[in-house]
Amino acid sequence: MSTLANMLILSVAVFLTANIIPGIRMKSFATAVVVAVVYSVINFLFGWLLILISLPFMIITFGLFKLVINAVLLWATDKLIEDFRIRDFFTTFLAALCITLVDSFIKWAL
Repeated sequence: MSTLANMLILSVAVFLTANIIPGIRMKSFATAVVVAVVYSVINFLFGWLLILISLPFMIITFGLFKLVINAVLLWATDKLIEDFRIRDFFTTFLAALCITLVDSFIKWAL
């Protein structure tokens, strides 16, 4: 699947998650696209490093610690984008879980 298609799917996942979970404020779908791009860039630049650092936790939890890493990356995205706000870390963790599930489901359905 192309990078553009992945960005669009991630944008839809972010937009749906923001509409489902209370505590997430997003201005528009264009903001969801920006969030998807920034999140992807942060994940590309720092995701591998965080996974490498947390490798023992990843092994112990059978990879579920990646949700915590995704929440940290989503929190960083929240701090970088003005039109995207998440209330607290629990909401950020829940949003990371939902974005991961929706993104995976959409990719599986296609």
